[in-house]
Amino acid sequence: MSNPQPAVTFEEIRALVRNLPGPDMDAGTAALQRERQLTKPAGSLGRLEEIAQWVSTWQGQHPPDVRRPRVAVFAGNHGIAAHGVSAFPASVTVQMVANFQNGGAAVNQLCEVADADLRVYELDLDNPTADFTQGPAMGEEECCRAMAYGMMAVEMGVQLLALGEMGIGNSTAGAAICAALYGGDARDWVGRGTGIDDAGLARKVAVVEAGLKANPQAKDDPFEALRCFGGYELAAIAGAVLAARMARVPVLLDGYACTAAAAVLHKADRRALDHCMVSHRSVEPGHTRLMAEIGKEPLLDLGLRLGEGSGATLAINIVKSAVACHAGMATFAQAGVSDREG
Repeated sequence: MSNPQPAVTFEEIRALVRNLPGPDMDAGTAALQRERQLTKPAGSLGRLEEIAQWVSTWQGQHPPDVRRPRVAVFAGNHGIAAHGVSAFPASVTVQMVANFQNGGAAVNQLCEVADADLRVYELDLDNPTADFTQGPAMGEEECCRAMAYGMMAVEMGVQLLALGEMGIGNSTAGAAICAALYGGDARDWVGRGTGIDDAGLARKVAVVEAGLKANPQAKDDPFEALRCFGGYELAAIAGAVLAARMARVPVLLDGYACTAAAAVLHKADRRALDHCMVSHRSVEPGHTRLMAEIGKEPLLDLGLRLGEGSGATLAINIVKSAVACHAGMATFAQAGVSDREG
């Protein structure tokens, strides 16, 4: 966070959640009506039909338009990385941000294919969050500033927002958030992340268990769960999701850590993620459990576990394809094709 953001409070964030704009039913209905007239059997494009209507509904316009997608990757460091919960040291966060900026990461290649604008947001990488096995990872003001910073990613003209993260240790943070939000044992939510061995997995479970014990207040309020266990980048993702809703921008969520950050809003209001789709199913076992909790089905299931917005960026092409079919196909009347069996 290179530029300090105005101080906000959780109460102000809660007020935003209580007043989120709903779906534009007129735009959604217009999309549904057009879908029924296109030269294909009803339902034959499967989820592509659902996606086109979803984009139209949440953009509040028909036809939908996704020519200007943005990929926002937020990067932050975690105090719990010192416990050896990742196969990589915390210094990799900074190194990978440089790789993003130099065009060398997977997400750079996927953005080029999707013709998407990539923005990378660094959040105080020299100062990781506190070790949540000893108490909260962030103070309320720190957490809210990170959320406000994330809101800045939603600029005028962005039509679709794909969100991702980079932060060594953040699958542990995501697991702790999920355990606080939805209960269950730490083992229910912890996976191998970057590819840790059995000893690393045991350390990771122990860290989440210690965090839950050190932060009992996290189970009582979703924003406390974010403050106690999240990283700056996860708080920023929650802020970006919130800002996108207010600006009527549909959102593609990436994998486990990204979805965990967004789930904080869903726990506060079950409608808060209606403008979001989960782009892919992560290999992390907790991701499938989490998607069941928030009522989402992934668009892709390719065995991805990279992070950095890679799955969300890949899914941009699916959304573009859905919108292209919806807007570009001829209707039965235009093509002179009968829409009934003779």
